[in-house]
Amino acid sequence: MQSLQTRYVKKEIKYDGSQLCSHYIYDQYNLMGDAMLVFVGPCDVALQDMVDLQDVKLDSPIYSKSMLHFIIEHFGVSLENLVLRQRLLMAIIQQELLKKVPQKKILRWGDDLYENDSKLSVSIATLSPISGLIHAGVNVISKGTPVKTKGLGDYEVNPEELGRRVMEEYKEELKSIYLATCKVRAVS
Repeated sequence: MQSLQTRYVKKEIKYDGSQLCSHYIYDQYNLMGDAMLVFVGPCDVALQDMVDLQDVKLDSPIYSKSMLHFIIEHFGVSLENLVLRQRLLMAIIQQELLKKVPQKKILRWGDDLYENDSKLSVSIATLSPISGLIHAGVNVISKGTPVKTKGLGDYEVNPEELGRRVMEEYKEELKSIYLATCKVRAVS
């Protein structure tokens, strides 16, 4: 198994959904194979560019003045495997966020994070013809969003620090999962 390649990009990037495509990370940052890109920037995904059909039916566009974004591309995965990895990513984000603000009750419901009725994140997993793609975004700024939200700014959490920590934890978890598949013997 190839190790997950990772990059934190310090330059602000606006996420509009077009980045959720095959080889975006390779084309833009020269990371070939399974890779994860983390950056901060606004988020504005129009309904016609959304992958989540339920959100489209509910006429629920995605907008935030600033989010911490995670884009991941995995090759050779099924959609179910990819959704499991998406849930793992969200659990890691929740875990790392709770380390920063242990007094808050941040819950993961499926592939999203909440504090009470305030949403902290967006997330989607989908397949392209050649790879699996994940996008997750955690609000940095909670003002001006189309739904009630909380953001990292509300908790005084540094987005870059959190992003780098999540990136490393996700990479290590995948390595650990792979090694766990190598250490067992078959049974009959």
